[in-house]
Amino acid sequence: MGLLIQNGTVVTAEKTFAADVLIEGQTIREVRPGIAADSHEVLDANGMLLLPGGIDAHTHLDMPFGGTTSSDDFETGTRAAAIGGTTTIVDFAIQAKGTKMRTALDTWWKKAEARACIDYGLHMIVTDLPDAGLEDMDDMVREGVASFKLFMAYPGVLMVDDATIFRALQQTSKNGALICMHAENGSVIDVIVRQALAEGKTAPIHHALTRPTAAEAEAVHRAIALAEIAGVPIYIVHLSSEDALNQVREARDRGLPAFAETCPQYLLLSIEDMKTMPGFEGAKYVFTPPLREKQNLPKLWDGLKTDNLQVVSTDHCPFCFEDQKALGKDDFTKIPNGGPGIENRLQLLHHHGVNAGQITLNRFVEITSTAPARIFGMYPKKGTIAAGSDADIVVWDPKAEHVISAKTHHMRVDYSMFEGFKVTGNARQVYSRGDLIVDSGKFIGRAGRGQYLRRAARGGAWN
Repeated sequence: MGLLIQNGTVVTAEKTFAADVLIEGQTIREVRPGIAADSHEVLDANGMLLLPGGIDAHTHLDMPFGGTTSSDDFETGTRAAAIGGTTTIVDFAIQAKGTKMRTALDTWWKKAEARACIDYGLHMIVTDLPDAGLEDMDDMVREGVASFKLFMAYPGVLMVDDATIFRALQQTSKNGALICMHAENGSVIDVIVRQALAEGKTAPIHHALTRPTAAEAEAVHRAIALAEIAGVPIYIVHLSSEDALNQVREARDRGLPAFAETCPQYLLLSIEDMKTMPGFEGAKYVFTPPLREKQNLPKLWDGLKTDNLQVVSTDHCPFCFEDQKALGKDDFTKIPNGGPGIENRLQLLHHHGVNAGQITLNRFVEITSTAPARIFGMYPKKGTIAAGSDADIVVWDPKAEHVISAKTHHMRVDYSMFEGFKVTGNARQVYSRGDLIVDSGKFIGRAGRGQYLRRAARGGAWN
């Protein structure tokens, strides 16, 4: 006996069609019209869209930063993700300088164990890469960590030099992993920041004003050039500006395997919004890269339409306003960088993307599920609705109305970046590997049921 979802409209990255979906155990058994009910449990999805579970390839749960820790752990964060229709995340383990990557992997496994409500993979943030570290990378790939993140920003903390980046890129040609790059010119930004502080510019807005788009574009250009020399693909995380997007587009026009993601905050919010906020309120929007000028927003939507941006992730890294963001009330450099968004990604993209005519339903599925599954070595187990795939299915009500608010959201943080946003379209039921974990906005799964995903090397970025 299985679960038969009847009368729904299946949406994949390729097509939209009326079909029933039969789930047996943890997997999808069959997708076609007219499947006999027999002895199966039946869910009527009349008027509903059946979407593959969302995949958020960029989250930071239980992450230490700036003398504090992100406020969502693997239980609260993945629970909120599930309520919003996301059934898989890829979080980041952080290698401490002078230690082996294996230590970081073990630490993050322990953070997630007994807490994760949905399936999760891990990227590895590389902060130290001695010669032995190259073998560390190979060891991580064997453990299913098929991607590594390196920083061109945050000097003295996370930033690595170009030689380290290049050696890591070269190693991926052997082990098939993918390098994810935080691309900003950290050295130049550090000079600008010090000058701003010396001039008494300490308010939150100066976080954004000291990180120019040219510093992002230069680093994106450099990262792509290093990958081209090494002969490997590269993935730019949280791309925020037209200047940076132009670098990716030009590389792709030359046939280079350059990939990039953006985030809802860069598609929907701008520095102009931040400038109107009273007092310290702007600290809620201190993350990196920062909010950009309004003219960048339509250019990023264009990037999604033309496939020069392939993925929308959240970079979910929440810090409570009252007691964590407040650490920087006298100095914007002390404000913990990050914002909440793991719960609202699908709502925002469906409303402002699909409903507004910016993207099709199929493209919506592609950028929120299928493309990250392919790029990061999870497809077709994840990222589609097809026989043999995991039964990660969102029953999506395209007419459901919802108002985003910190008063009602499930993320463990005291504000929303999208407070008061009205959206149409929301998850009605969410299935993770065949388990009903969300019903009508209520989480009914359990902590610890999420499984670690051993992701395959040489994923879609290599093809």
